[in-house]
Amino acid sequence: MSYQINRRRFTAALGGAVLAGAWARPGFAEAKEITVLNWKGYGTDEAFALKAFADATGITVKHDYFNSEPEMLTKLRTNPGAYDVVLINSARTQQAEGEGLIDPIDLTAISNAQGLAPALKEHANLKVDGKVYGVAWLWGMNSLAVRKGISADSWAIFSDPKYAGKLALFDDAVTSVGIGALLTGQDANDPKDLKAVTDALKAMKANLKLTWSSEDEWNKAFAANSFDISVYWSGAAVRSIRQHNLPVEFIVPKEGAIGWLDSLAVPVSSTKKEDALKFINYMIDPTFYLTWAKEAGAPASANQSAMEQLPADDLNRQIHKAEYLTKLTFMAALPDDRRQAFNDLWEEVKAFYAK
Repeated sequence: MSYQINRRRFTAALGGAVLAGAWARPGFAEAKEITVLNWKGYGTDEAFALKAFADATGITVKHDYFNSEPEMLTKLRTNPGAYDVVLINSARTQQAEGEGLIDPIDLTAISNAQGLAPALKEHANLKVDGKVYGVAWLWGMNSLAVRKGISADSWAIFSDPKYAGKLALFDDAVTSVGIGALLTGQDANDPKDLKAVTDALKAMKANLKLTWSSEDEWNKAFAANSFDISVYWSGAAVRSIRQHNLPVEFIVPKEGAIGWLDSLAVPVSSTKKEDALKFINYMIDPTFYLTWAKEAGAPASANQSAMEQLPADDLNRQIHKAEYLTKLTFMAALPDDRRQAFNDLWEEVKAFYAK
């Protein structure tokens, strides 16, 4: 899924404080530069952060962007040596490693990694043969959002006749199949009874008002009272409440939610791996995260120390409760045939909705 975020620009006042003493030197012998491959506007390209990092280390950070995960992999394959850090959804980490695109990472060389939540730091998605191939960075959920005043604890609300014409679904095959799988008691990553999933999704037809594909579209439709219940992203829910003053309640249903974990990895072909690790260390620094989260509403940090430093009543902390980690089915790598089956199923369901 795309995590592109529209944000206010931050001040650069934090700059010196964040990195003071971390890698500062009295002078830099030569200018250095690394290139990061990421979604546009997703944390690593914040102006305040790049200035602070450059001031403290002498390392300038440039960016290139992708618009989909397949495009990210294609850019790694076809541009050897072009990138030093890459954002990878952990569901794609093992694929990238299998193609020889990314290096294993020694987490002991990254000081801030000691603050990572153990369940994320050592997540199975990030490991191959016992080696870690990505530094856990951010996590979140595709879960249930409702208008304030609505009580819900199950995905079953999506087919409740009480909400006819009040449902919005994310136009994404993997998420939609995952919801259908959770409703039918199956593994969201590998449901065996796709007919049951199809039937569960088709049962939502009477309630469906629209399918959405962007955060901006969701906010505008919700503000216009076009729908009252929806699948939504956890970090987006924070921004909808904080930046748009929308009356949203974010809920993790009893069946669970679909989790995702983003990591920062180092391409095999990078020639600046030491500098790349310095930048990754900065990206998981609690001070960087606290500013980003408070000002914009970032996804949850994989750095447990960072989350614990948020005020107890902070929206980001409330929506991304640590106990939710045990209720999430994290997106896993999908074989091509299964991904195609999910896409075919979702196209069939959408055609049914359109009748």
